[in-house]
Amino acid sequence: MSNSLGTLFRVTSFGESHGECVGVVIDGCPAGVQLSRECVQQELDRRRPSGQPGATSRREPDNARILSGTLEGHTTGAPICMLVENTNIQSDAYGPLADIPRPGHADYPAGVKYGGMNDPRGGGRFSGRITAGFVMAGAVAKAVLAGCGVEVFAHTVRIGRVRAPGTEAESARASCRTNALSCCDGPAAAAMEREIEDARAGGDSVGGVIECVATGLPVGIGEPVFSTVDGEIARALFAIPAVKAVEFGGGFALSAVRGSQANDPFTVAGDRVVTTKNDAGGILGGLTTGMPIVVRAAVKPTPSVSVKQRSVNLKTWQDAEMSISGRHDACIVPRAVVVVEAMVAVVLCDLGLQGGLISGCVK
Repeated sequence: MSNSLGTLFRVTSFGESHGECVGVVIDGCPAGVQLSRECVQQELDRRRPSGQPGATSRREPDNARILSGTLEGHTTGAPICMLVENTNIQSDAYGPLADIPRPGHADYPAGVKYGGMNDPRGGGRFSGRITAGFVMAGAVAKAVLAGCGVEVFAHTVRIGRVRAPGTEAESARASCRTNALSCCDGPAAAAMEREIEDARAGGDSVGGVIECVATGLPVGIGEPVFSTVDGEIARALFAIPAVKAVEFGGGFALSAVRGSQANDPFTVAGDRVVTTKNDAGGILGGLTTGMPIVVRAAVKPTPSVSVKQRSVNLKTWQDAEMSISGRHDACIVPRAVVVVEAMVAVVLCDLGLQGGLISGCVK
C-alpha cells in the first residue's frame, strides 16, 4: 500500500474502519507553529455526523490524541503522531457480505489484490473513516499556512440535482458556515436537505460537489513538471474515498469556449499583477498565479444503500441479489467539506515548504 503523501511536509495515514484507531503521522512540520489539541478537535468536530442531514447513526466521539511532536502548545519539529479511537464498532453486519462484494465498494478488487487478507469490516482501509486522520493532518497544515497569510476553506455547491448559485470567494467564506450543509445560499441549502431526505426515504443516497478556495498564496508556488500545484492537489483529493472527479477554475466548461474567452486577462492592481477573472483557478503551468486557487471535487453517492442491487456470490460463482443494512450516510458531502479543505491544505503546505514560502513565516 501507498500510505504517505508529500515530500517535505510528509503525511502517513494509518488505521482501519473497525480497527483500534485511525490516525496520522506528520514528518517535516516546522518547529514553533502554534498547535493545540483544541485546534485539531475543532476540525474533527466538523467531520463528525452531528447535525448534518442524512448523516450516519454511527457516532464516534473522535477525541483527538496528540502523542508526539508538540510541547506547551507549539510544534517541536519532531514527527507529530495523532489518532482517534474507534469506539462504536458494529461488525456483525459485514459477516454475510464476506462472499458477496458490495456494488460501489472496494470489496472485490481489494480482496483479489490482498488475497482475502485485507480487513473488510466497514470497508477497512478503504473506508471514509480513515479521513479522520486526513482532517488532523489538515489542522496542522492550516496552522502552518495561517502564519504565512494563506487561508483554505471549502463549501458545498451541489447535492444531487440541487446546485447553489455562484458565489464570490469573500462572500463564500463569510456565509458557508451558517448551515449544517456548509452551503453559502440559504434557499439552496434547504432544497439540498430535501434532496437528501428524499433519497434516504427511498433507502438510497445522493452525492454532490464541494468547492475549495485557497487565498493568500504568492506567485510561483509549485514544482513543475510532475509536482504541479493542480496535479498534487488532484492526487490528494482522489485519496478521499468517493471522490470521482476534480476540476480547477472553469474546469470542463472551458473545453466548450474559444481561447479568447478562456484566457484570463492580466491587469495591474496597486503593486500586484492580477487577472480580471479567474477561469484558470489560480494556476498556470502548474504554478500559482497569486489569484485564489479554486478547485471542485465531485463526490459520488454513498454506495451503501438498502435498495436491492445485483452482485455475485464468489463461493458459488452465481449471480446474487443483495441490499445493505447497517449505519450509513445518505449523503457524505457535508461531512467531506472539511476533508477536502484538509487535503488541499496539506498539499499547499508541502509545496510551500519546497518553494520557500513557509521558511520565513514560522518563528
